[in-house]
Amino acid sequence: MSALSIVLIAIIALLAGMEGVLDEFQFHQPLVACTLIGLVTGHLEEGIMLGGSLQMIALGWANVGAAVAPDAALASVASAIIMVLALSDGTADPQTAITTSIALAVPLSVAGLFLTMICRTLSIPMVHAMDAAAAKGNFKGVEMWHILAILMQGVRIMIPALALCFVSPEIVTGALKMMPAWLSDGMAIGGGMVAAVGYAMVINMMATKETWPFFALGFVFAAISQLTLIALGVIGISLALLYLGLKETAKNSGGGTGTGDPLGDILNDYE
Repeated sequence: MSALSIVLIAIIALLAGMEGVLDEFQFHQPLVACTLIGLVTGHLEEGIMLGGSLQMIALGWANVGAAVAPDAALASVASAIIMVLALSDGTADPQTAITTSIALAVPLSVAGLFLTMICRTLSIPMVHAMDAAAAKGNFKGVEMWHILAILMQGVRIMIPALALCFVSPEIVTGALKMMPAWLSDGMAIGGGMVAAVGYAMVINMMATKETWPFFALGFVFAAISQLTLIALGVIGISLALLYLGLKETAKNSGGGTGTGDPLGDILNDYE
């Protein structure tokens, strides 16, 4: 791999890490990151194929409340580099290299959660430093700490990416296979528990008497196996439009208690 390719990979990894937090230009998405790495290394077609396959896996990955999704940025960048190394060494055909990279993407994404937790922990004193700068009216200080925090998120992907550029893919594969079952199983169970706690925190913040019926309906509709994700989306949009219509009706009626509960206000008008 040429020096120019390594530098470009480092830049892409830095952008992917930052976008894992910013979510503005989507550099961390597999389809974007893998395609860009394939482009700068001369394996554009394979990069697109790998990115498309990983994108289907990462469609359901999202940070909700305190629940932190698997690290799509590290999974995308690292698996793309491993694929490029395999293709450059001629040790595997394109299909085999892509398949191997896809298999490594999921454990890499889970392992990336450790880097994410480290960065989020280090961000705590940075936030306090920003608060102190804001209290003094030092806006440049706030901007400086903000930029440093975002760059830290990018560096957490750039450093592993640069390390992979100089490491044989067999070493990475062997290291992942050496991970004991208790560690991998514990990471999976812990990730599931964090997701459950995160959703519970979001529900606790959003819970009102008018939203509980929609919460219950969600479980009912999710249990119907014949409904696709598109059907569930249509149902959700319809319920949202129905709720907004009831809210507007309660507002225009001039009656009710004006509690912010459209269903309750309408019922109070008839009592």
